[in-house]
Amino acid sequence: MVRVANPSVTADREVRALLVLSGGVVFEGRNFGAEGETIGEVVFNTSMTGYQEILSDPSYKGQIVTMTYTQMGNYGINSEDAESRGGPKAEGFVVKEYIDFPSNWRSGYTLGQYLREHGIVGIEGIDTRALTKHLRDHGAQMGIISTVDLNPGSLLEKARAHPGIGGLDLVREVTSKKAYKWEQPVWKWGGEVPAKGKGAPRVVVYDFGVKLNILRNLVSAGFEVAVVPASTPAEEVLDMNPDGIVLSNGPGNPEAVAYAIENAKKLIAKKPVFGICLGHQILGLALRGRTYKLKFGHHGGNHPVMDIKTGRVEITSQNHNYCVDIGSLNGKVRLTHKNLYDGTEEGMEHVELPVFSVQHHPEAGPGPNDSTHIFARFMEMIGGGSRIVYRGRGAG
Repeated sequence: MVRVANPSVTADREVRALLVLSGGVVFEGRNFGAEGETIGEVVFNTSMTGYQEILSDPSYKGQIVTMTYTQMGNYGINSEDAESRGGPKAEGFVVKEYIDFPSNWRSGYTLGQYLREHGIVGIEGIDTRALTKHLRDHGAQMGIISTVDLNPGSLLEKARAHPGIGGLDLVREVTSKKAYKWEQPVWKWGGEVPAKGKGAPRVVVYDFGVKLNILRNLVSAGFEVAVVPASTPAEEVLDMNPDGIVLSNGPGNPEAVAYAIENAKKLIAKKPVFGICLGHQILGLALRGRTYKLKFGHHGGNHPVMDIKTGRVEITSQNHNYCVDIGSLNGKVRLTHKNLYDGTEEGMEHVELPVFSVQHHPEAGPGPNDSTHIFARFMEMIGGGSRIVYRGRGAG
């Protein structure tokens, strides 16, 4: 067992906390947010800002998020920037330095208050650079944060006893319980989205853990938006006769969401389909391809991605642990986007059917916003509202 000590931690002044990785490394720090104990897969995020959006992103269900930027909490929390309803979805939060005195006109309360209100355990005062380097070298792994059990050996046993999140259906824990309509556009300073005329294209969004900014961008692109729970049968969605289908982002291993894959098979060739992140992976599996897990995933707001067709390089927001192996699809799709950090495949389009998807997050939230034009591309694919029914045998 390796201990990474922090000499500034004193039990007299603050509540001590330990982070123990299943590989045996121990980090000592201070608690902020809720006290208690939490376990999850430890990953790192390279965004400099956007901690509220990151914490509330349902794709982080089952994971403890480490921020590589040194200071968190400096602009507080507001009521508008959450990416899901019901507060944070991450299991825990790890930072170098927590700022308890935010300065921002939009701030309503502190990051620590936000975590305490929703029972999320946080740890600060640890060497997040050392932690990030360890995760890069050894891969994402299970970890546990505790303020109630400060015995490293005991915590290590708990971390190693956890089966991991790869086999869990985390989508069921974050999807909506019932269908609903969404009408709010992207927030713009002093700007308004023009009112939709009659015949605005209608899309149904499968909520696998959808970020609200996806819904906002769809509205801003001119769509009428309806959201359905993840397990909604494809037949029920087709009965709604939408102009297109969106498969949203979400947490975990796509192979664990078998019902979503089966529904996607039934929708392909029936309606235009657009997939984002987990939705992209589900499409890949529905087309009888394969996915694989990255060593430490892509999490951050500074990943360069090239559009193969145009050669344009966009800086993108990313949050995924799995990728689609485009080659495994045997020519059914063509590669559309490529990550310039490590060469991983980031997007695809079907060679015959109106189906395309991206691995990165065009909706941002947090930014950058280079890829928001992809929502307009979906509008162009649908044809601006013409209700075309694509008949065929499905995914085959």
